[in-house]
Amino acid sequence: MAKKIYLIGLGLIGGSIALSIKHNDPSIHIIGFDINNDQAALAKKLGAIDEVSYEIFPSDISSVDIIFISTPVEQTINIIKDLKDVELKKNVIITDVGSTKVKIVESANKYLNGRIKFVGGHPMAGSHKSGILAAKPHLFENAFYILTPSKYVTLEDLEQLKNILEGTKANFIEMSPQEHDRVTGVISHFPHIVAASLVYQAKNHEEQFPLVKRLAAGGFRDITRIASSNPYMWRDILLHNKGPLLHLFDDWISEMERVKGFVENEEAENLYDYFEHAKHYRDGLPEKQKGAIPSFYDLYVDVPDYPGIISEVTGFLAQEKISLTNIRIIETREEIYGVLRLSFQTEHDRELAINCISKYSTYETFII
Repeated sequence: MAKKIYLIGLGLIGGSIALSIKHNDPSIHIIGFDINNDQAALAKKLGAIDEVSYEIFPSDISSVDIIFISTPVEQTINIIKDLKDVELKKNVIITDVGSTKVKIVESANKYLNGRIKFVGGHPMAGSHKSGILAAKPHLFENAFYILTPSKYVTLEDLEQLKNILEGTKANFIEMSPQEHDRVTGVISHFPHIVAASLVYQAKNHEEQFPLVKRLAAGGFRDITRIASSNPYMWRDILLHNKGPLLHLFDDWISEMERVKGFVENEEAENLYDYFEHAKHYRDGLPEKQKGAIPSFYDLYVDVPDYPGIISEVTGFLAQEKISLTNIRIIETREEIYGVLRLSFQTEHDRELAINCISKYSTYETFII
């Protein structure tokens, strides 16, 4: 008998999970619920789900094999609390997609009490767009998908969940909820704080130096992109990962004091070593692996300044059916070459674009 899945939350992540499951095994029946009925109806129209539920716990939920909770962390905890009073199928597996894990898994251990198998989940991929229309069946391909099982979960339960998620083509990693929250604090949560702080620093100096905002383009805009993330989501993530982040604040302040000392005492050799070691570590990071922060697949194109140049370049891409997610003019001045920044959904699309532009023109393309 085909598996039956119930998916709560049909945004980017929930929709992409549904699409990847359906593409891999169309026989799996997926019921979907979203607080926005239009979003749920659209998910069915797009083929992400087979059936819409208009209540969070439908009458036939007891026939469901696996439940995915794809909601913000606080809502996920509330749903787990409510599930303790819902009649569910024996051996049902419940999983989530939250960016923090300790409080969620603790809630599952407390409220589900071994009656229900709960596996914390965190697919470490995303997009700068949201909603079911941004969902893609390949969103998690080559991404890390972290699983943090509660204490009642068996190896067989984990294998069953991985088999359902096979279509994501993600790389599964198992770790404790505590390890997950410490690691993501370092590589995702704290960098968002730093990016927002850099924006605040620029904003605070704008009154004294009015040109700050105009000049804060190019590299500054790029390294602070993640400061444009959803403020509600990041408020909750920081509050739920309070412990690890407080330690990271102390580490960061100590690190800044160390660099400040190098500058204050004009320690040229230490400053050189500081940047040289950072460069060496950064250059050794994996290039093609998806990480906790969504990658930016940008391509820069040197183009001459004349009317219609943007439509010419996008026309090349249209001929090859290559989709753009964004386009921006970085620099264009009369009688010199300007730069277009083209953004793509995947690295594969960017590679196709490089070949396409070289096929139809002599414009130089480059990646930063």
